[in-house]
Amino acid sequence: QLYLVESGGGLVQAGGSLTLSCAASGSIFSINAMGWYRQAPGKQRELVAAITSGGSTNYADSVKGRSTLSRDNAKNTVYLQMNSLKPEDTAVYYCNVRGYSGYYGRDRFESWGQGTQVTVSS
Repeated sequence: QLYLVESGGGLVQAGGSLTLSCAASGSIFSINAMGWYRQAPGKQRELVAAITSGGSTNYADSVKGRSTLSRDNAKNTVYLQMNSLKPEDTAVYYCNVRGYSGYYGRDRFESWGQGTQVTVSS
């Protein structure tokens, strides 16, 4: 059983900052990648940022330069700091974790968080 606990969403004014966190727990053998996706009303879910176990990061062009993704491997936790927020950043943000579970780490998994709302007012 795998668990993802998200926190940090809320209402913020344009130009403000927000930090989202996602902690993974349960029967985890190893984690390959952790990241955040978002889905705005009427739009498809899209990648915001992701980070591998080795620390390589990938950002959507729309948030590049305004966001920083970091990871605490010991805590299986990923943090997304977003600055200079814009109304178009308004969406439900979902944590995504990929890795291997089970005693021998043979079972590949991909888990999604329940989502946290981020609303940026103009």
